[in-house]
Amino acid sequence: MSAEPALSVVVGLISGKRADLERCLRALHDQTLDLEMEVLVPYAPPCAEVASLAAAFPRARFIPVAIDSARARAGASREHHDTLRTAGLRAARGRVIALTEDHAHTARTWCAEMVAALERWPKAAAVGGAVECDGQRLLQWAVYFCDFGRYQNPLPEGAAEFVSDSNVAYRREALERVAEAWKDDYHETAVHWAMLAAGFELCTTPRVVVWQRRSDLSLAAALRERFVWAKSFAGTRGRMEGPAKRAIYAMLSPLLPFVMTARVAAQSLGRGAHRGRFAAALPLVFLLQCFWALGELAGYVSGKP
Repeated sequence: MSAEPALSVVVGLISGKRADLERCLRALHDQTLDLEMEVLVPYAPPCAEVASLAAAFPRARFIPVAIDSARARAGASREHHDTLRTAGLRAARGRVIALTEDHAHTARTWCAEMVAALERWPKAAAVGGAVECDGQRLLQWAVYFCDFGRYQNPLPEGAAEFVSDSNVAYRREALERVAEAWKDDYHETAVHWAMLAAGFELCTTPRVVVWQRRSDLSLAAALRERFVWAKSFAGTRGRMEGPAKRAIYAMLSPLLPFVMTARVAAQSLGRGAHRGRFAAALPLVFLLQCFWALGELAGYVSGKP
């Protein structure tokens, strides 16, 4: 492999399940991209299910990352995932660096479309794609609507305020320009705000698609995940915007379940592809948003991601 491949893909371990990672890596192996690429899988040893796939996918680089025991035990913690992503970003050699997750599988044209999209938008630091749900259970759909409702197709093409770290590609030079924002842990919010502040654009395209499949997710795990990830988001946001705004956001946090559920409803009903699924999952969506609000409140009070 050359010293600088055209594309590096960093796979974030969210589920940590062998079957999920195997499906993800197989989809990346079957890409139509003609250019040279590398796939990076940062993981925290011991992780036998992940390490066992190294022999099956020799073209992927499995990168062991030392994480202290308390954080490693909290495998679902946002900090754990973000530390692994940071290690992947540091190890990546490509001119374009893409992120996805182990419980997502990509369309066969995903890599090629990512590279092409960045060529279409020379001012874009990052291009994000659509996220769809590959599941049958109501809980899977409820989590999908909460996490990725704004990224469901038909996704608008062009400049955007948000892109998802489960389906995004960055220009290497843009990432290096905002390296201070991810030097310790990668937080999607901090990185994207830093890019916008530096004068870059974020763009989305419906042509770049991944499917989320969270088949073994329990309600208890989903609620805990919403709380932890919201705390991470709010802690990062509060640290960047200062104590006065933190206090205001904390006071407003009880309104979040209603505001966020209404926003997801508008997105889902407006785009029309999954109206029936959303109506059936609505009670679970609202419950998940309540735990998100609790997480945001905790993040604003503590001021720590």
